[in-house]
Amino acid sequence: MHRRLTIRSEPPGAAVMVDGVEVGYTPTSIDYTYYGTREITLTKEGYQTLTVPLKLSTPWYQCFPLDFVTDNFAMTKINDRREVNYALQRENIEPTENVENRANNLRSEAMRTDGMLP
Repeated sequence: MHRRLTIRSEPPGAAVMVDGVEVGYTPTSIDYTYYGTREITLTKEGYQTLTVPLKLSTPWYQCFPLDFVTDNFAMTKINDRREVNYALQRENIEPTENVENRANNLRSEAMRTDGMLP
């Protein structure tokens, strides 16, 4: 039995972490042994970090007692291939001028109210 998970993203080239372990950049494929829920984290500069749970459910031929037969007596190698695709959202980066203007406004307001406090 061979289990393989392929992770893709739009745009490609995002760093991929599976259960907190860095595994590469999209598109990437990893082998896994056990079914269950994995935590997938995708990061790319200029895009919001995406963290999602991914449930890898057990196929019918891997449920007890059929798994014994398929693992030991199958006449061919069984491949369980899974593929997931994620779309990353652009990060909303505010222009530097806007941040500086807001900071200057807050500073001038603080200077005006500074003398009024007891």
